[in-house]
Amino acid sequence: MTKINGVSEFFGLSELADYLNLSKMLVAEFLGTLLIVFLVCATRVEGWTSDYEPNIVQTSLAIGFAVATLVQSLGHISGSHINPAVTCGMLVARNISVLKALLYIVSQSIGGITGAAILKAVTPVNATGDLGITKVNENLTSAQGFGVEVVCTFILVMTIFAVVDERRTDVMGQAPIAIGLAVVACHLSAIPMTGCSMNPARSFGPSVMTGLWENHWVYWAGPIIGGMLAGLLYSYVFRAPKPEPTEDSEAYKMRA
Repeated sequence: MTKINGVSEFFGLSELADYLNLSKMLVAEFLGTLLIVFLVCATRVEGWTSDYEPNIVQTSLAIGFAVATLVQSLGHISGSHINPAVTCGMLVARNISVLKALLYIVSQSIGGITGAAILKAVTPVNATGDLGITKVNENLTSAQGFGVEVVCTFILVMTIFAVVDERRTDVMGQAPIAIGLAVVACHLSAIPMTGCSMNPARSFGPSVMTGLWENHWVYWAGPIIGGMLAGLLYSYVFRAPKPEPTEDSEAYKMRA
């Protein structure tokens, strides 16, 4: 995670010059979010068969495997945020510019809508239902639902920062697995409470396609605040220290 230094670099207008690479990143964020929304919402759609009921374990494993796979396959292109909350966490930690963050969030939101639209198009009319929309449990207040989303997203984004910390040498190649497991753990515990969105785009897509917006603010405010808190805490408190220079590295510098 390279820190951005300087005001102009933080706002990122210079990144427009490399528009081909930026476009590739935006397509990766769009596609990744599309697939996430399609896969996780498909497990929550009721009525595929007369005896089908959405299963918490099924949904948790589906989203965990999907996230791990997409991090592995798209991470080298865009960082595979595929989640506005992750992007906001990276922004406050100065790991991404303002311009790129805004473009990422737009791409992710459009991807979420497209994923939900594709799911609706391939789902039988009598099975569509609410298209797997996230809902705050009727026994919880919206404030409690907000708290659940803050905590779950905090766990996810903290894990992401921890496993992509370039100063660490003990997690090489394990990032996708760790991130996927964090997603599974949060879904197993929080699906009954809020549906466990942890991703504004995941909730936004189905809401656009169904017109259901009850407590929708919870699924933007909660994840974004949780992601930003995690980004700040890890970057300024928990980030691994710089490795001490070794004799070999010092000798190499002298020869260079």
